[in-house]
Amino acid sequence: MRVATDIGGTFTDLVCLEFDKNTGKPIGVKVAKSDTTPANFEQGILNTIKKGTINLQEVDFFAHGTTVVINALTEHKGAKTALITTRGFRDVLEIARCNRPDLFNFNFVKQAPFVPRYLRFEVDERMSYKGEVLMELDMKSLEKILKKCKEENVKAIAICLLHAYKNPTHEIQLKKRLLESNISVEVIASHEVTREWREYERTSSTVLSGYVLPIAKKYLNNLENNLKEKGLKNTPYIMQSNGGITTINDVKTNPITMVESGPASGVFGAIALGKLIGKNDLIVLDIGGTTAKCALVENGQVKITTNYKIEHSRTQAGYPIQTPVIDIVEIGNGGGSIAWLDQGGKMHVGPKSAGAMPGPAAYGRGGKNLTTTDANILTGRIHPDYFLGGDLQPDYQSIEKAAKPLCKLLKGEKVDVAKGILRIANANMINALKLISVNKGYDPRDFTMVVIGGGGAMHGADLARELQVSELIVPPHAGVFSAFGMLMSDIRRDYIRTNVLSLAENQKNAIVTTFNEIKEEAISNFEADNTPSEKVKFTYYVDLRYAGQEHYVKVLLDRFSEETSLEEIIKHFHQEHKKQYSFALDAVVELVNFHLVAEVAVDKPDFPKMFITNKRVEDAIFDRKAVDFDDLGVHTTPFYHRDLLEPNMTFKGPAIIAEKATTTVVTPLHTVYIDLYGNLILRIDN
Repeated sequence: MRVATDIGGTFTDLVCLEFDKNTGKPIGVKVAKSDTTPANFEQGILNTIKKGTINLQEVDFFAHGTTVVINALTEHKGAKTALITTRGFRDVLEIARCNRPDLFNFNFVKQAPFVPRYLRFEVDERMSYKGEVLMELDMKSLEKILKKCKEENVKAIAICLLHAYKNPTHEIQLKKRLLESNISVEVIASHEVTREWREYERTSSTVLSGYVLPIAKKYLNNLENNLKEKGLKNTPYIMQSNGGITTINDVKTNPITMVESGPASGVFGAIALGKLIGKNDLIVLDIGGTTAKCALVENGQVKITTNYKIEHSRTQAGYPIQTPVIDIVEIGNGGGSIAWLDQGGKMHVGPKSAGAMPGPAAYGRGGKNLTTTDANILTGRIHPDYFLGGDLQPDYQSIEKAAKPLCKLLKGEKVDVAKGILRIANANMINALKLISVNKGYDPRDFTMVVIGGGGAMHGADLARELQVSELIVPPHAGVFSAFGMLMSDIRRDYIRTNVLSLAENQKNAIVTTFNEIKEEAISNFEADNTPSEKVKFTYYVDLRYAGQEHYVKVLLDRFSEETSLEEIIKHFHQEHKKQYSFALDAVVELVNFHLVAEVAVDKPDFPKMFITNKRVEDAIFDRKAVDFDDLGVHTTPFYHRDLLEPNMTFKGPAIIAEKATTTVVTPLHTVYIDLYGNLILRIDN
């Protein structure tokens, strides 16, 4: 058996694939969903294992994605952290960047650093930008620093020295001395987090990784021990933000790589599905209980970026994290997003969420606010027998109570308020989808939309209609698809190193040498995990810019070797630059970053084809009810069991398709087609 679990802000999901011992083919899929348990995250996983009746002794492969890191950062509930840096650079975190996210917004607030000034310490040392030692490291002040850290009950120390991305020798020496001092704190150095330049971003990344290190380490140790006690033989793999899995020990050294682990797996699952059915240009939308995430896939590839920020908004610059993350847009809009009115009487939905406890009013656990989920119930789009997978009946009395304040203030009926909530939630998601498509020069009409997560199929048809996307796909087990995506991910590590040089023939040897050095480092790391070098596959990227520019464009080097032509690389860069910025220059091209991706393929399960028993479409209908489709009117709508739908079935909307972990809303304009793999494909007939 192969198992994957994904901890979200509201729910914890599990997917289990069972295989025939003789043929090795998948014979069944189990899914389970349970409330996320913030006080003790691993308990939520154990709950799903129990709910899915999984015998861990029979599990050969276990992958896990978690929101532990992002939650600790956004809620500022990490460990007390100190920073040691080069003398004169103590205030880099405070100074940050001078560019505001919204230049004329007078509500801009400068955020406080995660490390206060009294816990930021300096040592005498200096490296040049070329990595040459200008001043040897002086550790005289270290005893005083350690004494202060002990007095302040510091739990983690982050080390970030000037130009250590180029030469980390002093950081290595400093960390070694700190560990030898027997202090009971976690220590992390910037060269272990990122080898990319930009002093503020590098310092911020190191501090944030240190800030979550004690919590993440404790959590991962507890998870590993609990699973072992329950019978798991093999060590779990952990999902990273770059879309690959890695060993649990690798993540313990730098937990910031897990900052977006859940959303990444859903996107890579969609890519695997797209390749199977011949759809390589995708817009992937994952709507959960707390947030909505979206990413664009072009020609089967999703962009990886290190320009990632948390808590970034129109009034806040956010905190940068220089770790490889899939290029994703995330907004505070999900099933539990709360509807509220501002001082001017305008309604908003999110980003505040009702979470798992108390949850939407419909849960009947004391939730006093109307949420997106409650709005879907009020419009008849969720069947009461399939609410939360049939584990709970909606508490209509609580919904009525939560709706009253909004109805009174807006002077409207509860169904009208519910439709307003859904319109606003959809508008928020449309804006996010435009950020990854229209705003970057892509036409959504050229893409297929894949919707996943508990809320993806609820809103997908309306969003696809708004963006004029011609085809919408709801994969099987869409509600737990992020967990399923982990079973489709390879072991992956990204190595990024800054070394600025011009793309000229006299630099060709330097380029080849640098890539070879990084390659040797990657092989060494994999061999330490008992993975032979011949199993490691390498993909080469470079970050290029025109001389004089500040930022760069990432370019894939197809089959890079000593024979690779620099002219071909430059030509490819001109094309990519023009695509992103609509112009190209006749100017010198500079290489800024070397980016090597090292992957080890993991045996992936096939997407199983469905059996055809020649049932009639009508056999899948279990109820008919009035459903409000907003501008498309109220219609008496058939409700279908998804489990009873088979390949080659076709039917027209309106329709509601119910399953264990989600509900698919089919508007009166859409036609549904079921393919060989059980995907629901929604199209609007011209």
